[in-house]
Amino acid sequence: MKTVDMVIRGGKVVSSQRIVQASVAIDEGLVVAVGGDELMPPAREEVNADGLYVLPGAIDSHVHFRDPGYPHKETWKSGSAAAACGGVTTVFDMPNTSPPTGTVEALQMKLKAAESSYVDFGIHALFGDDTVDHLEALLEAGATSFKAFVGNTFGNLPAPTDGCLLEGFEKLAPLGIRTTVHAENSSIMARRTSHLKDSGRTDPLAHLAARPAVAEIEAIGRVLTLAEWTGARVHIAHHSAADSLYVLRDAKRRGVDVTVETCPQYMLLNTGDMLRLGGVLRVNPPVREARHNQPLWDAMMEGVIDMIATDHAPHAPEEKTRPNIWECDCGFPGVETQMPLMLTEINRGRATIMDYVRWSAEAPAKAWGLWGVKGIVAPGAHADIAIVDMDRRGVLSENRLRSISRISPWHGRTVQGYPLHTIVRGRFVMRDGELVENAAGWGKSVKGVQRMPEPKVRHADTFVKAITDPEAAAREAAAAAEELQ
Repeated sequence: MKTVDMVIRGGKVVSSQRIVQASVAIDEGLVVAVGGDELMPPAREEVNADGLYVLPGAIDSHVHFRDPGYPHKETWKSGSAAAACGGVTTVFDMPNTSPPTGTVEALQMKLKAAESSYVDFGIHALFGDDTVDHLEALLEAGATSFKAFVGNTFGNLPAPTDGCLLEGFEKLAPLGIRTTVHAENSSIMARRTSHLKDSGRTDPLAHLAARPAVAEIEAIGRVLTLAEWTGARVHIAHHSAADSLYVLRDAKRRGVDVTVETCPQYMLLNTGDMLRLGGVLRVNPPVREARHNQPLWDAMMEGVIDMIATDHAPHAPEEKTRPNIWECDCGFPGVETQMPLMLTEINRGRATIMDYVRWSAEAPAKAWGLWGVKGIVAPGAHADIAIVDMDRRGVLSENRLRSISRISPWHGRTVQGYPLHTIVRGRFVMRDGELVENAAGWGKSVKGVQRMPEPKVRHADTFVKAITDPEAAAREAAAAAEELQ
């Protein structure tokens, strides 16, 4: 029997469907066997997982590694190190860097920066009025997906016009490519922010007052209308409000191809924490009133919200602690703390560890065309694994974060459940709770293994490409004349 690279012995292997006491054999970066310990081949390295859980590594569909452009906030090396220490094996990075990832040249800069990554990655390129004419070129150059900032956030990138959104969806629908959307109404928020500033409000809750739930409801509804019309795939980022869940629920019932993420801050924190923490907790969309927390959990259990992400958005501590809320940058690090936070809630009985695997690994793998290669511990899949101790207790500390941005709303929070080891394509990037420093650069783009399902295009005869094609117009006229006869 061939000797393999590694066998993880005696752990509990978790999927969304079951927990199985099994060992896992890994060779050349892939899982080659999952089964009884006596069935495992000889290995050059053995890992004892007695009493531990073997999970597919988390896939975080929403991180801002700030590189290129903002090295004082984060770099690919520091951000991916934080991911590795958080049991995250794949990340998808957002385009509001400097320069924004909206040209082939800017994308190449980001891919170069990502060569230092500890974990695998996808790149969301920018979808806007200035980029809609070269979306295909961005895909060919290595983008895996797109991000449309329908609501404004760090970087102040202009929101795409509705005409641009429709035209972009017309281009991406036949390709099956999914677009992440920051869904808040920028016009509503701009006017309210202006009124709040004019009235002299600088308190933490002014940020929430500027971004009411109706801004999320309206933007989600608008985006889903255009996606449903074209058949485009969309992904709603950082869903925050209970009030807008009905829009998503109804769209999914109609068969709209929409996936949805929420983040720990929206499930576990509320305005009481905002009053306590001030600018540290300023984030877009805002953390809302306590009444929103439980409905988000319920929506996760129901499947209206598909997955957990973090919106890891680091800033320097001094950029988060100014007395005027409008002068505090929006966002905070989260990729390293998501897993212990969520496992703590699993230990409290709010969901099962199988639910967690569905939210953290399986659903994002399916959404981004990685299912079967990532998101599962099974023969043939990448050996992307988080080995977890559900009994380990600790206190989260911003001082121990791998992120450059060592300021966190989770500082001092007691947790139970930690990733002990993180393995990316068969190689340790965190071992015994410590970063494996020489694994920097091991991460690769997932572009080469991404396989989106067949698209389901709708109303293609109304697309800009069709109505500006003389031959298509002639065919349409002939068909209309034949119908009249």
